[in-house]
Amino acid sequence: MRPSRALIDLDALRHNYFLARHLHGGRALAVVKANAYGHGALECARALAADADGFAVAFLEEALELRAAGIEQPILLLEGIFMPDELDEVIRHDLWIVVHHAEQIRIIDHAKPALPLEVWLKMNSGMNRAGFLPHELRAAWQRLKDSGKVGGITLMSHFARADEPHVIATAEQVTAFDSATRDLPGPRSLANSGAILGWPAAHRDWARPGILLYGADPMPGEPNGLRPVMTLESAVIAIREIPAGAPLGYGARFHAERATRVGLVALGYADGYPRALPDGTPVAVDGIRTRLIGRVSMDLLTVDLTDLPDAGLGSRVELWGANIPVNRIAEAVNTISYELLCNVKRVRFEYSGG
Repeated sequence: MRPSRALIDLDALRHNYFLARHLHGGRALAVVKANAYGHGALECARALAADADGFAVAFLEEALELRAAGIEQPILLLEGIFMPDELDEVIRHDLWIVVHHAEQIRIIDHAKPALPLEVWLKMNSGMNRAGFLPHELRAAWQRLKDSGKVGGITLMSHFARADEPHVIATAEQVTAFDSATRDLPGPRSLANSGAILGWPAAHRDWARPGILLYGADPMPGEPNGLRPVMTLESAVIAIREIPAGAPLGYGARFHAERATRVGLVALGYADGYPRALPDGTPVAVDGIRTRLIGRVSMDLLTVDLTDLPDAGLGSRVELWGANIPVNRIAEAVNTISYELLCNVKRVRFEYSGG
């Protein structure tokens, strides 16, 4: 069996959820959209089911998978509904919906739901992506109340730069939200992962932890106490010696500076490890840091074993996890940990702490 695998530590997931809820106060929706950021939505939701106040997903199909698996907690659709017939499923499965544009209110106006809808009304406080503008929010709220088809309304917004603690944009968004929602009743939700960790002034009734649940700190370098949930690993499957000056791999990008002991590892970009990673990217072999050498190919990559005499066939190779932060790998290819974690595929997933 090919040795590449993603090890998912569900104890770490629970630790991160409890930490987020403790830091924020109030209640917390565990965001498990996009297959729990690549970690397995069903397994992660089951692991949190006994403790989570609720879950958030992107759209209806993701919620229905959780309900079919027996998840009974509240589930919020962050994108809301797209078509009128989705409201029947929302009611049938007791789902909550975000309303962020006028067409969604029109759908509710023309619907005849058997039960009142639970709505999260989204304001555009400065991200300028989704949500009602501040001067539109009160009228949207009133339309929902006047429809007679809505029960509770939670007021929410989303931050564009909460992971930048020295940028004032988040404080400005909080001010805009508070000003526009003043005197409107109902619970509030502002804090995503970055705001949970770095913006106490944004803490309200509900938190929405996403990436921090999976231990990829949105504020790298801060001692936030998160534990990585995924370890992406494989093993050395062959070893060769190349002389100084010899090329290695596609495009001969790497040339050995000295006689080099090369370990061939069964993992590549088809598994989600980026092709664009440069020579020198850290990897850990049997827990000891060394480096990537040569271009990552579809199924294989190569690492430097020259200074690791005890490493050999079968040695464990960690691409990210406890020894190699996924944020470090993301930085090396000018992206974010979210993208790397969501792109893991083809490897075997193994869960512990369930």
